[in-house]
Amino acid sequence: LKQLDFLNDTEKSRTHINNWIAEKTEGKITEMLSPDSVDSLTKLILVNAIYFKGNWESQFVKEMTREMPFKISKNKEKPVQMMFKESIFKMTYVRKISSQILMLPYVGKELNMIILLPNENTDLKMVEKKLSYERFIEWTNPDNMHEREMEVFLPRFKLEETYNMEDVLRSMGMVDAFEQDRADFSGMSSKKDLYLSKVMHKSFVEVNEEGTEAAAATTEEIVLCCASYSLRFCADHPFLFFIQHSKTNGILFCGRFSSP
Repeated sequence: LKQLDFLNDTEKSRTHINNWIAEKTEGKITEMLSPDSVDSLTKLILVNAIYFKGNWESQFVKEMTREMPFKISKNKEKPVQMMFKESIFKMTYVRKISSQILMLPYVGKELNMIILLPNENTDLKMVEKKLSYERFIEWTNPDNMHEREMEVFLPRFKLEETYNMEDVLRSMGMVDAFEQDRADFSGMSSKKDLYLSKVMHKSFVEVNEEGTEAAAATTEEIVLCCASYSLRFCADHPFLFFIQHSKTNGILFCGRFSSP
């Protein structure tokens, strides 16, 4: 817990928080709180920072990266720098969502990036609606994945998003913390009038040839037969990605890439 003077020195307090986040994320997130996000009425800001940098177990060859079209929709394309690698990967095909699932291990194989790529005629929103943590774990179970040599095309990308988490946390039942007359932070401070003013979340993910940097069915849905899917995995249309801890199945990061 860090005490700051929001009342008399708002800008200094905001800068202090931003500098702390920049330090913890190796400079990837530098402006978490904008100038208008903190004022003299601010009482308490909850800040959390996580940073991840991982190198691929088998890196993509930079010289093989080239510009290719990325299909945003049936009628719209944008150019993207497409990475290429031919190697042995674990993957499977899930009939229920008409999607390929590819596993890209990081050095040490303690963490993996998992790409969930629907067929071109399958809407990504439909896949997201059918996705649950339990189904994800089942679909990515090593017993349901087949190891094979294949060509993989994956766009080089960088994503950065900012979210105000108050509405999300309220919907999950965390209400009292935002109410001045009901919040209880006595375990953190002796002050009686503390309540959460903001809970901001900002994420940063970069995927390139070296690796990644970043600040959940029934068995009949899984297809292991080699003839059921192509030797070519080409992520040239919208897909979901997950960074997963292999031993615990915990998901550290997840996101959607739908446009360069």
